Amino acid sequence: MAITDENSSSDGKVWGLFKLPFRNSVNSNSTTSSSSQYRHQNQQLHSQSNRGPDAAKSQTSSVSSVARSLIPTRRRLRLDPPNKLFFPYEPGKQVRSAIGIKNTSKSYVAFKFQTTAPKSCFMRPPGAILAPGESLIATVFKFVETPENNEKPMDQKSRVKFKIMSLKVQGPMDYVPELFDEQKDQVAVEQILRVVFLDVEHPTPALEKLNRQLAEAEAAVEASKKPPEDTGPKIIGEGLVIDEWKERRERYLARQQVEGGDSE
Repeated sequence: MAITDENSSSDGKVWGLFKLPFRNSVNSNSTTSSSSQYRHQNQQLHSQSNRGPDAAKSQTSSVSSVARSLIPTRRRLRLDPPNKLFFPYEPGKQVRSAIGIKNTSKSYVAFKFQTTAPKSCFMRPPGAILAPGESLIATVFKFVETPENNEKPMDQKSRVKFKIMSLKVQGPMDYVPELFDEQKDQVAVEQILRVVFLDVEHPTPALEKLNRQLAEAEAAVEASKKPPEDTGPKIIGEGLVIDEWKERRERYLARQQVEGGDSE
């Protein structure tokens, strides 16, 4: 029994000797890692504080811009055609295209055209503000260049592109292009339109639709030029009143002469 107790006590002492250094080493490693992590965090905070508030703002804005890029853009306008501009192919001439634009949102929306060839293209109107549900047909003018040697006419369709941008505005107001510069963060690209040429010698549904839209756009422009009809009361000028009085007097005198002749 004495031997058993002695061996058990010695074994306990031996295991205790082995365990203590191991436990201490684990504690020391955890302490070292936590202290290094603490120093690393302090260095990050110190570097951020040295960069100032502008760096924090830029970091926040970059994060918000990335978040906005991941969110799909909600369309405010409906375009007809949706992604193309059809032009009749007439080299050396200025031709026209048309596109219907409708505000499908519940607020007032401003739109604006942009093109990669501003010297040879322009739009009418170049921009406008549409009320909810309001629509119009915009006319796009483009000069068609004469194709060079060994160049197919239809190869020009990928050279010029148009872009339509939209911006939500607060109620009705006059359109000015500066609206899009003042609120750049709220501007959305509705669609990038590709130019497609149509053969005028071969009628197609696309060409017929284009001619119909151009006619509607011209009718709208002519209607806007007419002065508004005056629905108020008509005022007779002084000269007209005097002329009418003269006519009445002459009729009265003539009647008096007739009656005087009959009495004789």
